[in-house]
Amino acid sequence: MPEETGARDERDENGPVVRDRRRLDPQTGQLREEPAGAGEAAEEGLPSYPADVSAAGEAGSSELLAAQTLAAERLEDLQRLQAEYVNYRRRVDRDRDVAKDAAISGVAEALLPVLDDIHLARQHGDLSGPFAAIADKLEATLGRFGLVRYGENGEPFDPAVHEALMHAHSDEVEVATCTQVLQPGYRFGERVLRPARVAVADPQ
Repeated sequence: MPEETGARDERDENGPVVRDRRRLDPQTGQLREEPAGAGEAAEEGLPSYPADVSAAGEAGSSELLAAQTLAAERLEDLQRLQAEYVNYRRRVDRDRDVAKDAAISGVAEALLPVLDDIHLARQHGDLSGPFAAIADKLEATLGRFGLVRYGENGEPFDPAVHEALMHAHSDEVEVATCTQVLQPGYRFGERVLRPARVAVADPQ
């Protein structure tokens, strides 16, 4: 029996060693004092992440900054292209309107001799029958496209829209006045196709 007891004690001495690392004593419930070096030993057993996490954070920040810079550049390019497209559309529309007006005014200017004959025939009472209806339709059509005939007796003389073929002096006027329209003028929009040819009375 003594031999068996001694062998059991020897096995206890060589058996596994269990260290109780609980902070609270299970019997008293009090906080145990941490042995010196225990915290360092615990820290030594933990993996070290701060350097890796910091490096990953810096890499992520660099990639985010690069992506934001690229997005800003693409947005600026898109805005510039949009502005160029809007300007292009405006220029095309303006050029189309200019070409359209030039074509219409060119046709109207070519028909001025015909309009002069119609105007003279109407003044002399020679325009009647079917030809009068045709002349009215022609003038109405050109009027819808913007052709305007101007020049009336008694209106002030304006060298920008009138061409003086005759001059006279009169006590009845205070400013230069058109006393007779020899040939009416025509304008298309703001463009004068032909100035009105008039006789002018100048004040004494």
